[in-house]
Amino acid sequence: MLKIKNLFLTALFFAPQLFFAQYTDVINSNRPGETMSAYAVGKSVIQAEAGIYGIREKHDLLNYDATGLGTDLTFRYGAFLEKLEFILDLQYQMENFDTPYTTYKKNNFRQTVLGAKYLIYDPFKNYEKTKNIYSYKANHRFDWHSLIPAVSVFAGANFVGADNPYSFSPQSSISPKVALITQNLFGDGRWVFVTNIIADYITTDYPSYAYVLTLTHGFNSKWSGFIENQGFKSDFYSDVIGRGGAAYLINSNLQVDASISTNFKNTPSILYGGVGVSWRYDASYKEKQMEFKRESRKTKKEKDPKDKKSKKETDYQEQERKRKSKYE
Repeated sequence: MLKIKNLFLTALFFAPQLFFAQYTDVINSNRPGETMSAYAVGKSVIQAEAGIYGIREKHDLLNYDATGLGTDLTFRYGAFLEKLEFILDLQYQMENFDTPYTTYKKNNFRQTVLGAKYLIYDPFKNYEKTKNIYSYKANHRFDWHSLIPAVSVFAGANFVGADNPYSFSPQSSISPKVALITQNLFGDGRWVFVTNIIADYITTDYPSYAYVLTLTHGFNSKWSGFIENQGFKSDFYSDVIGRGGAAYLINSNLQVDASISTNFKNTPSILYGGVGVSWRYDASYKEKQMEFKRESRKTKKEKDPKDKKSKKETDYQEQERKRKSKYE
């Protein structure tokens, strides 16, 4: 029983607790995958997720080789509402390119996004999984309710500076980014499946559309692993990337991770490998757990303001009925 509880609390990286509050007992990190989870970090919670990675590219058609380093940093802050989270996502990359004729470098922000995420549907709200004390089979059968995902939306903006070599335009720009996020929890928290459907750079000449699918598994209360498929398409660049990795929970507010990524073509072929850390500050959080108490019909009737009879009157009538039946 303790083992199952630990697995549930770990919840892979980002599994929700079974109450309305978005805050979890252990850190809710999006690393090391690329998906955003449906659930927020919790009101007044501050979280930072950072990593470094190495990259190697080889383009058979353009005949170049590239190696480089990059760093990514995400700030997450829960404010105003339990379901609302503000996100700043930064990625900076440096690369050396070698061709048969020349060598050159490029370095700049590959991504600068500021936005907010809001949970619009939580399948665990007002839901209580009942236990059957007489049947082991009934308690361990597949929970069909787990097929209903939590759903969130993200809206933000891309900020691109002038003369950015990773941009499709030499001019600076600000463009919208939106995403639809779903999340399913299976097997008492041991499996989490997250999907992101993304529309990026929408108002520019090169809008990009993408999906990310992440399946995560918790091996025990400390270790978890994931596999991921990411695809994106635009007139500027299209690709499909496979990714895998693991995370280790040092304590309830600190996690380290490692991952590796590759694609499936040679124009260019890419290989990424990276490590990272996620840290949470939750000292200001005030937990707001909700109780799941189902009222009986009788209790509801007593509380119903439309019912003309008071509880006192109902009790008196019930006593009279019993007294009369005793002498019949």
